[in-house]
Amino acid sequence: MSEFRAEALRQHWPAPERRRPIVIFGAGSITGDAHLPAYARGGYEVAGIYDPDPQKVAALGQRAFASVAEAAAVPGAVFDLATPPKAHAGILSALPEGAAVLIQKPMGMDLTGATEILGICRARSLQAAVNFQLRFSPMMLALRDVIAQGWLGEVVDVEMHGVMATPWGLWKFLDGLPRIEITMHSIHYLDSIRMLLGDPAGVHARTIGHPSHKVAQTRTSAILDYGDRVRCTLSVNHDWDYGRPHQACEMRVAGTEGAAYLKFGVNLDYPKGEPDILQIRPCGGDWTEVPLTGAWFPDAFTSRMHNLQRAAEGQEALISDAEDGWRTMALVEAAYAASSCPATPIESLD
Repeated sequence: MSEFRAEALRQHWPAPERRRPIVIFGAGSITGDAHLPAYARGGYEVAGIYDPDPQKVAALGQRAFASVAEAAAVPGAVFDLATPPKAHAGILSALPEGAAVLIQKPMGMDLTGATEILGICRARSLQAAVNFQLRFSPMMLALRDVIAQGWLGEVVDVEMHGVMATPWGLWKFLDGLPRIEITMHSIHYLDSIRMLLGDPAGVHARTIGHPSHKVAQTRTSAILDYGDRVRCTLSVNHDWDYGRPHQACEMRVAGTEGAAYLKFGVNLDYPKGEPDILQIRPCGGDWTEVPLTGAWFPDAFTSRMHNLQRAAEGQEALISDAEDGWRTMALVEAAYAASSCPATPIESLD
């Protein structure tokens, strides 16, 4: 094996040969915080935004479309649905047949919604990707490169750990929804774990709320079943509102010959965030910090759009398409089903 070179790891997706204009549906906080900066960084023209509240579009300094139909009529556009899950199906049904479209996660609020969305994408031959953009973050692309080159050996352990204070109030559409934590947040980690390990055989999970607020769920523990060679766990608590020193949002990946540590900085002071971190202990080497040349927000959104536009131009396959997104939603559905089941009782002497 050649010498490990951290600076040579892949961190960004190549740009398409031709950039198509982007039409965005939805002018919420994620559009301003991530989508628009990412597309500007990627050299894309945003043709405009449709939102039921045109003042929100104006606040972002963008052209406001008067209707979904007007937005969908922009010729040759790639469509970006930065919308709540309940809005996806209606917008997808209004897009031109064969259009390239990016669907904001989650792909519906549950597997029934995801199945409806998948059916629309199939019926209209949409070139549809789901915006599980963590896969495309510089640190995740570099991690995939490390694993592909064999520096960790066989991956046998993945552990996701989060204790943070998440400002749920930024997303008003979440009010009253029955599913929050896994569907809206940990879905990113579950999708990335699927990217690393494939589909698990099953999942044990428990997701609950907190007495201090009415958000449906904000704390989740889960074990993904990958047989007797791989341990995979997830523990996330969004209610650790006791100051920064002991907050964390990190993933540890261990192989038979090396290991990796990742810090997801954006979640520790959202949306401002802290720097992401990727450290690698390669086979036969010492711990080395990878010099990251970007962050999850907004660079992952740029790379996600690059892949979609390259696929639309026939340059490469579409990553995390609607079919694959449905499988991530199936894992989410299984986690909620597991959470609703009673735990194995403990034997008593009585």
